[in-house]
Amino acid sequence: MSNPIPALAEGRVAVITGAASGIGLAAAKTFAAMGLHVVLADLPGEALAKAEAAVAAEAKGPATALAVATDVSDLAAVEHLRDQAVRRGEIAIVMNNAAIGPVGEPWSDYATWQRLLGVNLWGVINGVQAFAPVLLGQTGASLIVNTGSKQGITTPPGNAAYNVSKSAVKTFTEQTAHALRNAPGSRVSAHLLIPGFTFTGLTGTRAKPDAAWTAQQVVDFMLDALGRGDFYILCPDNDVQRPTDEKRMAWAIGDIIENRPALSRWHPDYKEAFAAFMARKD
Repeated sequence: MSNPIPALAEGRVAVITGAASGIGLAAAKTFAAMGLHVVLADLPGEALAKAEAAVAAEAKGPATALAVATDVSDLAAVEHLRDQAVRRGEIAIVMNNAAIGPVGEPWSDYATWQRLLGVNLWGVINGVQAFAPVLLGQTGASLIVNTGSKQGITTPPGNAAYNVSKSAVKTFTEQTAHALRNAPGSRVSAHLLIPGFTFTGLTGTRAKPDAAWTAQQVVDFMLDALGRGDFYILCPDNDVQRPTDEKRMAWAIGDIIENRPALSRWHPDYKEAFAAFMARKD
């Protein structure tokens, strides 16, 4: 496998949270096949053990796989993950990818809101807090990739806590990228992975929907984007291509500019206006 990304050199270390399934597992297998040592972080259990074995089976050259049971909402646990990773060698990439699914309305499920934000947002913050100083102290280039969501940009109704968490991940990753590129001597870059509809454990179906990409397609797209140096890694899927995403995002920011009601895309008074906007060819 060719590698256009200097940071992802054989023998270096890839750290991935949420690595027991979905995009995280696909990334772990891919990095192992590229000859990187892979440190897989997820909750303890059979899924993580199976993932470790599956990644080890893909390992090429010097690559190894190490599973580290980690609750990413706990900074001390993420710091332990960091310490285990550093023992494997110089770190090439940290993917803060762990996430759990939606909850109910803004005024319900308080404990679940806390747990979701603890994983989806604080898991990313903890990952950057724990790993960024190490990466900045290395001599080689390295990458931080945080997994966001299109729902964190267009914020459709119905998944309030998930959308809030992914909106915050977007902002946090933008701030991280800016700080890293202005840090003296930095060879560390941050990137926001924005998957489209992807068949993972959060999909809620046993069979892959026709409209969904596989996790491997997302990882392949991510690597191409990282090779170009993209910050926003906006993935399509089998149903929605980039031009549609761009228009939906433009409409969403237009709510502020035009002083429309919140989430006007789903407001009955704006149904025809949104349809006309999406139909425009400019």
